This record gives sequence, C-alpha cells and structure tokens, in this order.
Amino acid sequence: MLDDRIGLKGGGKTAIMEMKILLEKGAGRMAGDQKSALHGLRWLLCGILIGAGAILPGVSGGVLAVVFDIYRPFMELLTHPLAAIPKYWKWFIPLGLGWCAGFMGFAKGIAAAIVLSDAVTTWLFIGLIIGTVPALFREAGKEGRHVSSWISLVLCALAVFAALFYIGHVVHAEVEPNFWWYNFCGMLWGMGIVIPGMTSSSIMMALGLYQPMLEGLANLDFLVLAASLPGMVLAILLLARMVTWFFHTHYAIAYHGILGFVLASTLAIIPLKYSSALEIGLSALCCGGGFILAFFLARLEQR
Repeated sequence: MLDDRIGLKGGGKTAIMEMKILLEKGAGRMAGDQKSALHGLRWLLCGILIGAGAILPGVSGGVLAVVFDIYRPFMELLTHPLAAIPKYWKWFIPLGLGWCAGFMGFAKGIAAAIVLSDAVTTWLFIGLIIGTVPALFREAGKEGRHVSSWISLVLCALAVFAALFYIGHVVHAEVEPNFWWYNFCGMLWGMGIVIPGMTSSSIMMALGLYQPMLEGLANLDFLVLAASLPGMVLAILLLARMVTWFFHTHYAIAYHGILGFVLASTLAIIPLKYSSALEIGLSALCCGGGFILAFFLARLEQR
C-alpha cells in the first residue's frame, strides 16, 4: 500500500510537470504566432509603401526598400532564388502582395492625392524616409567607414541631386506616349527598384509620360500593362546580379553611396510652393505621421 501511495504521488508529480511543459510550449507557440503575424504585417505594409513609392514623383521604390531593410534580401532572391526562397519565403508573399496593392491599387489614389495637394503627399513620403535614415546610417557602417565610403556618399548625393535638378528645371522635352515609350517607362520603374535613388517617376514627368502611365495603371489599360510590366521585369533581371556583386565586394562604398542617393533624392523633392497655411500645416502633419509609421515598422523589425 505504501508503495502504491508513493507511486501515485510520483505519478501525480510527473503528470503536473508534463502539463506545465505542455502549457509552456503552447504559450511559446502563441508568442511565435504573434511574432510571425507582426512580421507579416510589417512586410505587407512595407510592400504597399514601396509599390506606392514607385508611383510617387521624386521617390524611389528602391530607396524605400533600403530604408525598410528589405533591399538586400530582395536582391539575393533575384540573383540566387534557389538559396533565397527557403530563407525568405515567409516575407516574400506578403511583401509581393503589398507591392502589387501599392503599385496598382494606389495609382488612382495617389493620382487623386497629387491633384488635391502635391506638397502634402510628397511630405508624407519624406517623413517615411527621414524616420528610417538613422537605421540606414547604422547599416552602412556595419563593416566600417573609410575615406572611400564618405567620398562615395558625397559623389552619389551630388550626382543624383544634379540629375534631378537638370530634369526638373532644365529639360522640357515631351514625347508622344506609345507601346515603346510605355516599355521604356517600365524599364525606368525596374531600375528604380534595383538601383536605390533612381527616381523614375521624375524622369517620366519631365518627358510628359507620367500622367498617361498613371491613368493607364489606374484603369488597368491593357496597352500600358502589356508594355510596362515586361520592361520592368527585364530591367530588374539584367541589373540585379551586377548590383549584388558590387555589394558583396564593396559593401561600405555601396551602402554609403545609397545613403547619398537617399539624402539627395529627399532634398530634391522637398516642395517649395504652398497654396495656403492649411497646406503647410497638413504637410507637417503628414510628415510627422510618416515618421511615426516608419518608426513603427523599424520597431517591428527589431523584435
């Protein structure tokens, strides 16, 4: 009888310990599920913003990919898909869906917002970029900072700023939209994704192609889609390996150059004309909102 009691007590303790382990495992799974959901939300929001950034004049989708720390995994996916897919498949689906929603779905909304107030819309994206510049600066210095890194930053910033100034204030040529010009626009968008700081929308505006492209995307025009999407894919595939190689061999120089792209493209799109004091106030509000959103996304990445 005594042995039975001892066995019963031992069995009870064992059952309690097993139940405790199961509860801890269940809590761990729930915490893991919540963490995965937060990361999925972050990638979806980042995809929406990157796709929308490709539409907005003066903003590079590649720059937003860099500041949200998505650029390097994306380039790895393009250049070494067999090795990258097992590593990044969890973020690839929400990011891709978000990008499609931002690029296609936001075309009409951003077009309407630009018509209402170009300054307010632009300041929203400026806030997003400003909120992530500190993280980008830390990332650029992960492998040290040398004289060549600072030279890269200054030269890239000057080159991008000069190019944008030339396009915005010197060139006034316009072309007639057709299949080949839409294909050219798609290639510009692809370059803007692969090369951070490449503000393709600004070039299209200078050529008079931006508004027709935006309207075509918003209305799902077959000619625009059939011409621009293949051009975009072709540009991404052709440039991906070259850009990835440069990152692997000259990381600090490449990343400081991108930081220069980000700073110059941000300075170049700062609106200088406002219709009223209300527009100035709304611009400041949207800039602050963009900054907070970028901070929230950065916090999700750190978890």
